[in-house]
Amino acid sequence: MNFAVIAAGQGSRLVAEGVGVSKPLLEINGEKMIERLFRIFLANGATSISVIINEEMTDVRQFLQSLELPIPFNLIIKSTPDSLHSFYELSRFLEGGKFCLTTVDPIFREEEFAAYIEAFRRDTASDAFMAVTDYIDDEKPLYVQTDEALHIVDFLDQFAPGVKYVSGGVYGMNERVLALFQQAMQEGLSRMRNFQRMIVRSGLQATAYPFSKIIDVDHESDIKKAQLFIQDN
Repeated sequence: MNFAVIAAGQGSRLVAEGVGVSKPLLEINGEKMIERLFRIFLANGATSISVIINEEMTDVRQFLQSLELPIPFNLIIKSTPDSLHSFYELSRFLEGGKFCLTTVDPIFREEEFAAYIEAFRRDTASDAFMAVTDYIDDEKPLYVQTDEALHIVDFLDQFAPGVKYVSGGVYGMNERVLALFQQAMQEGLSRMRNFQRMIVRSGLQATAYPFSKIIDVDHESDIKKAQLFIQDN
């Protein structure tokens, strides 16, 4: 399975709080966040890893260009207007079946991620297999509305009664999802959350896969939360 990481954001909230390193290089218990993702991807059978970073991230570029991985590694250095356009830049490396895309900052239990990837590999019905969590600690969470079978009905910017989950920033998808890009670009769509809505409204099957907890590292205080979460496991 091909894996990819969107790491092209500015990390503006961390910068404003005085964190002096680019977000992908933040260390959680002595391991850089992007390095942790690569290690986990490799442990789960990655056949390639692709990453997009922005043009200002010279420290991240130098780090990534120094890596030696045992599988093909694709690095895109391009500043994009939003996460959906970053995904679009990565999409050419994700053709050929199922793939897993993540943002750079979700911190999850490694065994839960492994179970998620295995479930996605076995699944024969879903076009999109989305990691969700009922742990909500985000300023602007994307709520995930599901039915009793965990089929995704909609993605919501605001909480609605009966909604249990929020998006975890980990997306399993297939080529039928990639085929929506032409329409998305023609419509001038922006942001991953709007593309996720397009997946559902186009009639493709999207399924939620619950994780017990996923922490997004958006603030300096989240670093400590993530460290404690990993140490407890």
